[in-house]
Amino acid sequence: MENLKINNDTLFILLGAIMVLAMHAGFAFLELGTVRKKNQVNALVKILTDFAVSTLAYFFIGYAIAYGVNFLNGADALAQKSGYELVKFFFLLTFAAAIPAIVSGGIAERAKFNPQMAATFMLVGFVYPFFEGIAWNHRFGIQDWLHSAFGAEFHDFAGSVVVHAVGGWIGLAAVLLLGARRGRYNKDGQIAAHPPSSIPFLALGAWILTVGWFGFNVMSAQTINNISGLVAVNSLMAMVGGTLAALWMGKNDPGFVHNGPLAGLVAVCAGSDLMHPVGALVVGIVAGGLFVVMFTWTQNRWKIDDVLGVWPLHGLCGAWGGIAAGIFGLKSLGGVGGVSFMSQFIGTLMGIAIAFIGGYLVYGMIKKTVGIRLSPEEEFNGADLSIHKISATPERESGW
Repeated sequence: MENLKINNDTLFILLGAIMVLAMHAGFAFLELGTVRKKNQVNALVKILTDFAVSTLAYFFIGYAIAYGVNFLNGADALAQKSGYELVKFFFLLTFAAAIPAIVSGGIAERAKFNPQMAATFMLVGFVYPFFEGIAWNHRFGIQDWLHSAFGAEFHDFAGSVVVHAVGGWIGLAAVLLLGARRGRYNKDGQIAAHPPSSIPFLALGAWILTVGWFGFNVMSAQTINNISGLVAVNSLMAMVGGTLAALWMGKNDPGFVHNGPLAGLVAVCAGSDLMHPVGALVVGIVAGGLFVVMFTWTQNRWKIDDVLGVWPLHGLCGAWGGIAAGIFGLKSLGGVGGVSFMSQFIGTLMGIAIAFIGGYLVYGMIKKTVGIRLSPEEEFNGADLSIHKISATPERESGW
């Protein structure tokens, strides 16, 4: 019976890893549909290559930092318990690789390709697992301190803060260091529109992410005995709330509508195992409205050229989700209980600080050494000429 349970858990978390892996296609198509046509090839290549680099960084460095486990033992040791530890690594890797996929959307259309790969390695190898270990593996005694001081640990069931807020605030640091796309903001204060190149591709990306998110959230239980239908329905309600709020606040704009469900899902990750479905609906509604308002302010009022709006979508909605778990997870508001508002607030601020400082250091160091910004010619012709040259080589044309 014990072997059967282990086998079931291994299959369960493997299916979750595959669903979240599929979400990376969603990141790719969301970016593909949002950027201009001349940068579409770059967007596709960048997401796939980021995942490959993330795998190496997390396998050799990041997973050990977060969980104290390395994979340098023999294959016979790694295969114990049906290889559950390896499949758990695969599942958590798909979360870690979401960090550069999130950042990619913010820095699109003007970042150098190879320096971004270097940034991906450092972020997934060092910055992300540092906070992941604190939140999910009791590293450095911070969770114990929160429990002692406020009666509960920082709770983030599926990564509103650990994954999304961290990715969004790293993205903000990168965007600020890069600066806006050339021609986006004129000296007289006028804004040049860069409309999405393909609403159908943008919508496809949003749908792929939305469907995969139920693996992201539900299978964060990591064992089949811990699976919860509450997580699934709360994810659904937050998705619906985010969609309708974005529809209304965004005045039927298709870009906002298709990001609305993502905003709701980002926000519900942390407390999806704690909230009543009505609470999850409210969390999603707030997140959908928050995204529309803050995306508009970021682009138009503050002149921050965050192409896909990753800071409002992931950074702010993720932070809202971390705090919301400490509100709607309370028994007095229909939740399961066992959470503390102060622990959620402090844990969320800690994640933001680690992400922004870590992201600023990584991208700042790369900017000082090899540079992160494309030349005017490269930016005018396409995000990375080397990639476009590869896809346009005459002898290869018939093979694609």
